[in-house]
Amino acid sequence: MQQPWWSLCLLAVFMLGLDSKLVGEAFQPEFAEPITNLTVPVGRDATFKCLVQNLGGYRVGWVKADTKAIQAIHVHVITNNHRVGVSHNGQTVWNLHIRNVQEEDRGQYMCQINTDPMKSQMGFLEVVIPPDFIPEETSGDVMVPEGGTAKVSCRAKGMPEPRIMWRREDGADIVIRDPHGGKNKVQMYEEEVLTLTKISRSDMGAYLCIASNGVPPSVSKRIQIKVHFHPVIQVPNQLVGAPLGTDVTLECYVESSPKSINYWVRDSNEMVISSSKYEVVNTVISSFESRMALTVRKLTAADVGGYRCVAKNSLGEVDSIIRLYEIPGPTIRNTSPATKKEDFKYSTPIEGPDNQFGSADRSDDEDEQISEDVSSRTPHITKIDNITKNKTHNYLSTNTLNEQKLSNKIRKIFDIDEFEVSSTCTRCSCLVTDIVSLVVIQIVFEFMVRVDFT
Repeated sequence: MQQPWWSLCLLAVFMLGLDSKLVGEAFQPEFAEPITNLTVPVGRDATFKCLVQNLGGYRVGWVKADTKAIQAIHVHVITNNHRVGVSHNGQTVWNLHIRNVQEEDRGQYMCQINTDPMKSQMGFLEVVIPPDFIPEETSGDVMVPEGGTAKVSCRAKGMPEPRIMWRREDGADIVIRDPHGGKNKVQMYEEEVLTLTKISRSDMGAYLCIASNGVPPSVSKRIQIKVHFHPVIQVPNQLVGAPLGTDVTLECYVESSPKSINYWVRDSNEMVISSSKYEVVNTVISSFESRMALTVRKLTAADVGGYRCVAKNSLGEVDSIIRLYEIPGPTIRNTSPATKKEDFKYSTPIEGPDNQFGSADRSDDEDEQISEDVSSRTPHITKIDNITKNKTHNYLSTNTLNEQKLSNKIRKIFDIDEFEVSSTCTRCSCLVTDIVSLVVIQIVFEFMVRVDFT
């Protein structure tokens, strides 16, 4: 049976409409991938990227979701924010640019396609802020008396919230004392407020407050904690001796805060200043320690006495005395040959200040050498010396009798020597030689007498 022509027309129209609907659905725009979330430090630039497939004749727009503010539609910027811009690459890549990101730019941004119904996807912009100190809530340098309490605070802002750490600039430990007297030493202390109780001079110094939140750069503040106390002097040697003619140095160590005025005074109340005679040096050891040094050049008898090192600050004054005395130097012997009787008097130690014979500077070997020299020059003295040695040996057994005999023998020898000198010496040179010999013999016999008496 043949169908009417109009039915064929209706079938054709239906088929054409169905094909058009299927083709439209097959080429609808779609997002190729999600928008990436961004984390940007304040002041930097941020760019959101929206990838679209099969855009066709549709449009892409940008909206800030939390405020519903339209940023841009297709290639046109709508917002009045001059830091916002758009760009695209063909019909696929659509970009939203935010320059010099500020904290108020934080939030969700929506990429939309004006289909029916509308298609959209969102990305989040996180704006991070590096730490910065809050001046009105951060301490400056502090000054406390020794034994008191120092309390310093350090607060900072940023995103995320910064954490605060304390450490000493010199690398030493921070001493935290509890109310019960316990001590806890730490390299780093993590709190906004640092409290130092029962503070001592060893706690004095520079403390660094460091704020960080993972966003560079971290910041730090230097806070000086000063501990005040009156001066204290330590003297290593209160008695200092030196030979005349040498240089000698006196020293004192001072601890004070605030810094003291240091100077030297003699026991005559005369201030000692640097000159050709004195050298005054003050050396800083630490923030509260110093070394005072006084050098006296070419020590003389007038330099001997007391020297006071004085330290004075606003809290008090202290001094300490150092006594400088003379040390006898080494004995200087005259080793040149003596040609006169007066020369022997000063070059040979015959008598001491207490009329005692002897010298620690000459050994027994030197005495024997003198005897040998005398014997080689005068044969008759050698004879007498032998007799004397025999007599001396006998004296060691009986002291009282030997003393008398030895005294007679000495007088006898002197008589013989005078006779021989008067009869045999006819020239002046011979006379001088015999006089020398007599003096040497006298020295030897007096030495033997005194040894025997002891």
